Amino acid sequence: MTVIFPEEAMAVLESLIFVSSKPVTAATLSRITGYSEEDVELLLDRLAELYEQPGHGLKLSRVAGGYQLVTRPEYSPYVEKMLKEKTKEPPLSQAAMETLSIIAYYQPVTRAKIEAVRGTRVDHILANLIERGLIKEVGRGSGPGRPVLYGSTQKFLEYFGLNDLSELPPLPELANNGNNIKK
Repeated sequence: MTVIFPEEAMAVLESLIFVSSKPVTAATLSRITGYSEEDVELLLDRLAELYEQPGHGLKLSRVAGGYQLVTRPEYSPYVEKMLKEKTKEPPLSQAAMETLSIIAYYQPVTRAKIEAVRGTRVDHILANLIERGLIKEVGRGSGPGRPVLYGSTQKFLEYFGLNDLSELPPLPELANNGNNIKK
């Protein structure tokens, strides 16, 4: 084997296989890493041996001419329970994404403000976002009728992979009929 640091090379291969949603061939791994295909095969054999040792919930399998990390069959009852808990929600619509963006940037924000920015009613969208746990009522405004104020939730941060709201990309100036809308 001509790889100087085999442990690091195995970690690189493991990472590439982990992030792939389908089996990865040795040729692809060789092309990406610059290691020879023979070295890739040897390193993957060593990695497979490592996963065969006690204490691992995964194993490296050859599938459809490539390599894939899979769960060990003896742990399938736990995996099945986990997958059943993850309810499959349909993706957010464009209207829901727009509404969610307005709330994220302008929170706490009233329904009237959201509708002014979007230019359309958002009652059903707000209900959907609340039901999904992406937004919540965070208080009441001080204006007439004390309108509900909306804000994002912890689940919102998880959904978009953010640590906190400061990680939102900068908000460009928004134009509405030639007038800039500001918070």
